[in-house]
Amino acid sequence: MTALIHTRAELAAARAAASGRVAVVMTMGALHEGHRQLMRVARERGDFVIVTVFVNPLQFGPNEDFDKYPRTLAADVEACRAEQVDVVFAPDRDEMYPGGTPQVTLNAGATGEILEGASRPGHFSGMLTVVAKLLLLTRADLAFFGEKDFQQLALITRMVKDLEIGVEIVGVPTVREADGLALSSRNRYLSADQRPAALALSHALREGAAQTDAQSVLEAAGKILADEPGVQVDYLALTDPLLGPVPTDGPARLLVAAKVGSTRLIDNVPVLLGKAA
Repeated sequence: MTALIHTRAELAAARAAASGRVAVVMTMGALHEGHRQLMRVARERGDFVIVTVFVNPLQFGPNEDFDKYPRTLAADVEACRAEQVDVVFAPDRDEMYPGGTPQVTLNAGATGEILEGASRPGHFSGMLTVVAKLLLLTRADLAFFGEKDFQQLALITRMVKDLEIGVEIVGVPTVREADGLALSSRNRYLSADQRPAALALSHALREGAAQTDAQSVLEAAGKILADEPGVQVDYLALTDPLLGPVPTDGPARLLVAAKVGSTRLIDNVPVLLGKAA
């Protein structure tokens, strides 16, 4: 039976009663199949699974969608029950930040200032701060994050390493809808007319990933995006798997962010360059 709890005291009691390996899946709610896949993998690898549901104000900019971000806790709890989650921890803002906005936050460093960080200043500092707090509150052994938010995954992995936080970070491949669109809580903002344009992102990534040298990867993906008038590209970038300079040979990552109407979407795929391909 899945328990819904809201306070630190309830979480501490649930954690004290847990046995075996504790796994956590952190979410902002509005759960979809991508989140459920994270839960399934957590259930396979963990003995006690905690899902957190908290819309974190620290990672939203002044012109972003914090107020309209979907909040569907009852449906989220039902989804967690279906996936045999042990505990859903859904704190309110005062419970997570009892002293108000924290004076001490984490700095995401240089990797937090590129790509999403360049478009959303402060976003990754807010994200890392809440992730660190939740890792400490849950005392998890394993934490699962989707590869769709690849820069987030890379930064969390680096944070855990740099700060010696004793948890294993597990990346889970992106879950896609039948038409190829990466699952996201923001997909619900797309109108029926906008959805075909949004598919240009996954199409561009597939075409780019089919190439074997960096220039061809970016050209193939860029052409598809340029040919879709409904897409306003923020960035299209090819990096190494840690978001560093693109290699000439071996694994790489192709990432895109764009607006379709007023909805900002991100996606990424692995790429194999050069002789390794």
